[in-house]
Amino acid sequence: MPDTKLESHEPHDGTDQGVRDLQCQSLYFNRELSWLEFNARVLENACDNNLPLLEQLKFLAIFHNNLDEFYMVRVANIFRQYCVGATTTAPDKMTPAKQLAEIRKRVMQLLNIAHTHWSKSLQPHLEDRGVFIKECCNLSDKQKKFLQGFFRHEIYPILTPQAIDPSRPLPMISNVSLNFIVQLEGDEDGVYRFARLRCPHNVSRFIFVPRNKEAKDYASLGLDANLRDTDIVLLENLIEENLESLFPGFKVLSYGLFRLTRNTDFEIEEDEADDLLDAVKDLIDQRRFGDVVRLETTHGMSADLTDFLIKKLHLKPVQVYKTKGPLAFADMIGLYGIDKAGLKEEPFQGRMHPAFLENNLFHYLHYHDVVLNHPYDSFTPVVEFIRKAAEDSKVVAIKQTLYRVGNDSPIVKALMEARRVGKQVTAVVELKARFDEERNITWAEELEKAGVNVVYGLVGMKIHSKICLVVRKEPSGVTRYVHIGTGNYNPSTAKLYTDMSLLTSNEEICSDVTDIFNAITGYATNYKYRQLMVSPSSMRTDVLAWIQNEVEQHQEHGNGYIILKCNQLVDKFIIRALYHASMAGVRIDLLIRGICCLVPGVPNVSENITVKSIVGRFLEHSRIYHFHNNGDVKIYIGSADLMPRNLDRRVEVCTPILHSKAQQNIQEYLESQIADNQQAWTLTESGEYVRVKAQGAEKLINSQELLMEKKRG
Repeated sequence: MPDTKLESHEPHDGTDQGVRDLQCQSLYFNRELSWLEFNARVLENACDNNLPLLEQLKFLAIFHNNLDEFYMVRVANIFRQYCVGATTTAPDKMTPAKQLAEIRKRVMQLLNIAHTHWSKSLQPHLEDRGVFIKECCNLSDKQKKFLQGFFRHEIYPILTPQAIDPSRPLPMISNVSLNFIVQLEGDEDGVYRFARLRCPHNVSRFIFVPRNKEAKDYASLGLDANLRDTDIVLLENLIEENLESLFPGFKVLSYGLFRLTRNTDFEIEEDEADDLLDAVKDLIDQRRFGDVVRLETTHGMSADLTDFLIKKLHLKPVQVYKTKGPLAFADMIGLYGIDKAGLKEEPFQGRMHPAFLENNLFHYLHYHDVVLNHPYDSFTPVVEFIRKAAEDSKVVAIKQTLYRVGNDSPIVKALMEARRVGKQVTAVVELKARFDEERNITWAEELEKAGVNVVYGLVGMKIHSKICLVVRKEPSGVTRYVHIGTGNYNPSTAKLYTDMSLLTSNEEICSDVTDIFNAITGYATNYKYRQLMVSPSSMRTDVLAWIQNEVEQHQEHGNGYIILKCNQLVDKFIIRALYHASMAGVRIDLLIRGICCLVPGVPNVSENITVKSIVGRFLEHSRIYHFHNNGDVKIYIGSADLMPRNLDRRVEVCTPILHSKAQQNIQEYLESQIADNQQAWTLTESGEYVRVKAQGAEKLINSQELLMEKKRG
């Protein structure tokens, strides 16, 4: 590995080459606005009428879910900076006030596009295909009668209207819950009163009402996958139609639906926590009632009700968003379960690697590396690797990191089974995986009950690496086997995300992984890793060294070429190193799905850099770092994006791909993504993403479809 000190990549003023200062703010896009442009590309997919209708709905729900999380975490942080008068430390130098203004402006544009597509295109086309989302007032008399009974017996008993007056202040309203604010007038005194009513979160939001026959019972109402002769009513609309029944003796003057987005970005004082598990449990409770960041209201809500909420919640008008479409649109993903011909893409089944069709998996891995490209290659081999390790009598120990494993995890169950049959099992469970804390706590407790040695990570660090170590006694002695991935140990998301896996018995890689686990679980430090790039100890230095090495190789041979594929590119030192490489003549192709703070195409600085983003059927999630190295190609895959948090405040692992055939396959994969002209966008110097389109007779290239076809074959 090249030996280049980090200090040599510190920014300089560029006067020796007659170029502008590489610390100039114009050379960095704002992180938050760049993220919004990624979500705009998700929205553009939702508006693609060439996609099946429920695929459009899926992308539209993802767009809204992304936006919710953006406000909970990123906007919450910027708003906090604004309130305390903090100045920015980001290289783009945009102030918090300017960021909030620009974010609101762009979000309003995107929400208008999203609503227009839903109301003018997607919903009408769904109706053409027999999927009707109706309001109660548009149902038949028979359906209305049926719904009245359903409301009276199933919904009314669990609703809790809450008065708001001097003796009963506005109750605490939990994050992203759906609520009514109601203005009432008493029959006797004529005094205006206010009340809040929460829509129950444990009842299906979708009520499937039969048109031509009665349901057998109210409990049978729910998601009818076949959707024959059925209308869909949203729960909040049913409650709206029956508001008067909740306030007998009062007249409902006005009402509106609203939703709060709260700050969920809490820090755990790990140094002061006696028990990290208890601290994270407390964090989950706090998150429900963090400071309000955004108030969403239905478009028709009266100004009086909006002003009432603004006053009671101590908000600024800039925090209020009037929404024309259904609130909490992310929940509409529930309709994706509708089973109706032609509304969704045909499911794709990844190829099963031949090695995992044989009985003696470990014998194969003893002599061969296996590199998998998910979901084109099935994720089942990764599950089988762990399951067979749990069952194999020669395996004596398993160590694994768990970040986001999903519900009903076969991997966690395999670890518990391995412990049950007497193996040494260690699970490093990252409790601080944002929005998955509760699920991870449940798994950690289940693992501990099964006797697994559960480790909760390191103070001040998230364990984001995806590694599994299997130790096996064989006739030749103890042999280690390792899995290193770019994505989570979650079979469900592995069908939706593109990720890569390496399975190997390479002695140096296995030794590195052993050292990493010792560093996580014990007090071992200062490891000099043999093959792996590891954060926070070496990855930043290693990546910078490889970039500098490419500059030196180019100066000598003239063939410098770098390809970096990751989710986000934010780190200013990496960006400056790439600028230096471009200025030296190195050709650089960046495949950055989401945030990219680097500005391409700047004369004399980044004119040799192109940035593309692919947003397609599968979420691009793999991280691949490719350096030409004068023909002796070096390729790394792993868990780390090029962000300060990944390089400085997380445990990340990137592994080299050493097998030449696997290297060739990855190179071909990267080349197809660079050539993609069907689902790719190019980033311009102005910050605009322009959709790539085939020119003239140019061959149509959809990199995801190409690999799907190849793996089908």
